[in-house]
Amino acid sequence: MSRDHTPDPRLAEAARAVRAHAHAPYSRFPVGAALRTASGSIHVGCNVENASYPMTSCAEANAICAMVAAGERDIAEVYVYADASEPVTPCGGCRQRLSEFAGPEVPVVMVNLAGAMRVMTMAELLPGAFARADLPGRD
Repeated sequence: MSRDHTPDPRLAEAARAVRAHAHAPYSRFPVGAALRTASGSIHVGCNVENASYPMTSCAEANAICAMVAAGERDIAEVYVYADASEPVTPCGGCRQRLSEFAGPEVPVVMVNLAGAMRVMTMAELLPGAFARADLPGRD
C-alpha cells in the first residue's frame, strides 16, 4: 500500500469524535473507528468495555455492526484512532471481522493522538484471511 495514502478527512473527524464516547473504565484505552463504505456512507464505533472482560466490544466491531444495521456491506476505507506511542492495529478478531466486508486492497489507516499515521491494506494486516470461499459449498 502506498504509504502516502491520504485518508478521507471525514473519517478522521468521525473517528476522533466517536472516541470521546468510548466506555473504557478498565483499560483506560478509548478507541474510535470509522468506516467508509463503497456508497460513501460513514459508520462509526467506539470500544465498550464490561466488567466481565470477554464481553468487551471493540471500536471496529461496533462500527461494522452500525454499517450492517444501516444495510451496507462493502467497506472502502477504515480509520482507527487511539492514544498510543505508535498507531495501533485492529486486534486479530477485528481484522477477521473487517476482512468479511473489506477486500484485500482496502486501506486501513491507523493514527495516534500525536498524529503519527500508519497505513496498511487488509491483505497486509491479515494475510491468508479465512473467507467465505474457504467454507465447503460456499463461494
